[in-house]
Amino acid sequence: MLANGCHDVPRGKVAMVVTDLEMTTPQYRGVHCPEGLSFIRWSPDTTAYLELFRRVGAPWLWFGRTIMPEQELADILKDKDTGLFTLEKDGKPEALLELDFSVEGQCELDYFGLTPALIGTGAGAFLMDRAIEKAFERGIKRFHLHTCTLDSPQALGFYQRSGFTPIGRRIEIADDPRVAHGYDRDLAPHIPIIDP
Repeated sequence: MLANGCHDVPRGKVAMVVTDLEMTTPQYRGVHCPEGLSFIRWSPDTTAYLELFRRVGAPWLWFGRTIMPEQELADILKDKDTGLFTLEKDGKPEALLELDFSVEGQCELDYFGLTPALIGTGAGAFLMDRAIEKAFERGIKRFHLHTCTLDSPQALGFYQRSGFTPIGRRIEIADDPRVAHGYDRDLAPHIPIIDP
């Protein structure tokens, strides 16, 4: 257990506060699909998935899927316990919804986000209603997720407004993807790079 006070983060790393949230009873906002969008089940190959993953998450330094071996990602994408969905605009995927049903009676919201083209359109609330619907139609008892301070500053409040309840908090330290994995060093200027 960490003592109260400040603790050094090693150079070349990023630290984040992770908040765990859950929902045990489905709650919907009742938001209609914004005009020009289609909600679809998505079956991408690894290249298409990573392209969308980067468009959605790169500004927030999402890196979990970009650093795993390609075969491991391919296995996740093909797994019967993975539910992948998107919002298409003009035939192009502009949102990422990834559900993990690998634990019986539960669903984890692995990834959820919009490209800049959809932010502020109401698409996020609509997509979350679909996420809740798809999760609970499988007869689960618990829908849960983890968000962190590397994500959009609006993420935690959005999840709470969507009906998720915070249940825990942790500190995570990881390699800064701009240092260790070749991410553009101009990404996430709100998180300074401290080179090793």
